[in-house]
Amino acid sequence: MFKLSKIGAYISSLFIIALVVLILVEIFGRGLFNYSTMLADEYSGYFYLSAVFFGLAYTFADNGHIRINIITSRLSENSKRWVDIFAGVLNTLVLIFALFYSYKFMLDSKEMEMVSEGVSETPIWLTQIPMSIGLAMFVLVCVAFVYKRLKNDI
Repeated sequence: MFKLSKIGAYISSLFIIALVVLILVEIFGRGLFNYSTMLADEYSGYFYLSAVFFGLAYTFADNGHIRINIITSRLSENSKRWVDIFAGVLNTLVLIFALFYSYKFMLDSKEMEMVSEGVSETPIWLTQIPMSIGLAMFVLVCVAFVYKRLKNDI
């Protein structure tokens, strides 16, 4: 699962790079040539959303998410393990819920042929794909985490 999350991190990095390039093109275009792409505001949001959702699984796999351990720091290793399992299962259930509805939202957007209000009139469902893929990767990493904690491999 770490390989899958690492792929997500690389994709996230590519979206961050694309975001920076887009903003730089907009800055230099406006400053030097009095020219605007007319897409920078809209697509920078799409790229940022993509970077965040593709990066979620890697951040979790790398223990980068914030953990409140004020209580668990006082527990035995076995108790910590069971708290992690409970939190992992709860987290996975919440993520499955979010994944289901983000996928449903994407399908509804496609069915209703929703487009952005910007100049590009980008089909909204295309911009929602990274949410579903990123959440699916996050779910898989969380399931792997729970499995490892059940086997006491972590």
